[in-house]
Amino acid sequence: MTRLLSSLLTAHQTPAFAVIHREREPTLDVLVGDVVDVDRLADIPLGDAEVLALVPFRQVRERGFDAHDDDAPIRCLVVRDRESVPVDEALRLLPRHPVVVGDLDVDVSDDEYAGIVRRVIEEEIGRGEGANFVIRREFTGSTDAAPAAAVLGWMRELLEHESGAYWTFALGTPGLAAAGATPERHVSSIDGVVSMNPISGTFRHGEAGRDDAALLAFLDDVKEREELVMVVDEELKMMSAVCPDGGRIRGPFLKRMSRLTHTEYLLEGRSTLDPREVLRHTMFAPTVTGSPIGNACAVIARHETTPRGYYGGVLARFTPRAGGVDLDAPILIRTAYLDAAGRVRVPVGATLVRHSDPAGEVAETRAKAAGVLTALGALPRATAPERHVDAVHLDSLLAARNDRLAAFWRSPQAARSSRHASAIVIDAGDDFTTMLAHQLRHLGIDARVVPWNAAPDEASEDLVVFGPGPGDPRNAADPRVARLRELIAARLASGRPMLAVCLSHQVLADVAGLPIAPLPTPRQGVQLEVDVFGERAAIGFYNTFSALAPAGSTTPRLGLEVAADAGTGVVHAMRAAGVASVQGHLESVTSPDGLATLERLLDDVLAGQEVASAPLGAGMAGA
Repeated sequence: MTRLLSSLLTAHQTPAFAVIHREREPTLDVLVGDVVDVDRLADIPLGDAEVLALVPFRQVRERGFDAHDDDAPIRCLVVRDRESVPVDEALRLLPRHPVVVGDLDVDVSDDEYAGIVRRVIEEEIGRGEGANFVIRREFTGSTDAAPAAAVLGWMRELLEHESGAYWTFALGTPGLAAAGATPERHVSSIDGVVSMNPISGTFRHGEAGRDDAALLAFLDDVKEREELVMVVDEELKMMSAVCPDGGRIRGPFLKRMSRLTHTEYLLEGRSTLDPREVLRHTMFAPTVTGSPIGNACAVIARHETTPRGYYGGVLARFTPRAGGVDLDAPILIRTAYLDAAGRVRVPVGATLVRHSDPAGEVAETRAKAAGVLTALGALPRATAPERHVDAVHLDSLLAARNDRLAAFWRSPQAARSSRHASAIVIDAGDDFTTMLAHQLRHLGIDARVVPWNAAPDEASEDLVVFGPGPGDPRNAADPRVARLRELIAARLASGRPMLAVCLSHQVLADVAGLPIAPLPTPRQGVQLEVDVFGERAAIGFYNTFSALAPAGSTTPRLGLEVAADAGTGVVHAMRAAGVASVQGHLESVTSPDGLATLERLLDDVLAGQEVASAPLGAGMAGA
């Protein structure tokens, strides 16, 4: 049955439509309906009808994050008619067209983009603003073809010549049409099971076709491994916010496309949230923003001069079912947009990390655009690479990556017995706090998260956990740093248990009289084995600054015992009765010994409140 698809190709006035093919399915869906534009995710009209929503990047403002505003709406296609068509039959119907895109150009030149890469590494990562950032550029062109014919023709090319796409799609709405082959599911919520699919690490296929040695080198590349693990951490933060049981990871796997191969994980958990709330809590994927996401959006706003439109947003499909609504939302990447004036845009970005090579990131953006540009007729088709590496060997190389990851996030997370204790976790601008709170609950502590600017002066909870965040701990003009100092001083003065992590650990060290300095090289997503008060622990670090003190010393103020590197004096942890702090992220997937170390520190601080003879912070309120 091809009634609807045929009508899209022959109608004098094409209705609003979407054509969607999901990976490995034998059919594609043709949806026709009415367009409704809304301002907020909560306004997406869910009911008895299926809805397909184009969610723009500017929607991150709902979470309080920065974004250049272009007034792009959440465009909803409320479906009133649909059909499924076998892929082979659809390929016979979809138009074969000549090259229709001309005036191909790029808005940011290769040299300009390389300069941005260098600035982001030096000015953002080098100053502690975050671990990784995604900056886009756009390939542009024009066409005088009818929008429906253009995007349906591009979709046909993508179906035939692109591989590994999670969704291949075309859609047409008043003033905006698009076609794409996105490799990445951002989030789905199917019958209560929430899944996320972080994809990162990019291997560009060689021109020779056979690239076995290069592929093996890619799988062993530190930069590529760390890049993937950092986005897994970022999406586990989101999973911990929407799933009471947290999220568990499966993988890694290879995602092979026509010109690129990526590495990926699958994250799964359960949630009872409205799917629009699931979407709101997960705006947007770290693979198109960076981490931590709030600061990444600010960095994007500083280095991108124009709004993103729908790039980096999602194409969210809401499907009613008995007892609820399912959500399937791929990321809007590897997509061509066509407006009413015939302008064509293909936005792409690269993930910039401390190891990034500017020339390599330039090449990555071109490779990412190539699949879509080929469908637009702007590039010749690629030859699929020959692979002679044994599949079992590839699987073993991928599986070996998990040896360095925390088992906690790879297995069922059954809760321990209750400690009958409560905790408040203060978010200093990094959603790692959601993972910390989840691990605290797992360890039997009733934990809740509050933002730094809403935290009470004197918390009534049994434990206060001061969380991580971006920035320079020495910057007293930063409102977050200033408030953390006030809150830490107040908790010390109370003599009640506290734990400080990463940025908050550095602020505590400053209060305790230790010098704080930038590291020679930022440690973003780096796993180190360190001594934490007599026990070796493999822990993940995300820091640009560090406190410095001799190993085994005590701080000039507060008398905190110091655990530090014997050679460099970089402080890993501090403690006293009722007080502990740690530089590394015990909650991170990069911390195999993180949970055990967290439990040990909790045992100490909660026991310490019973033996503390006087508040450590007495007289320190103005420190």
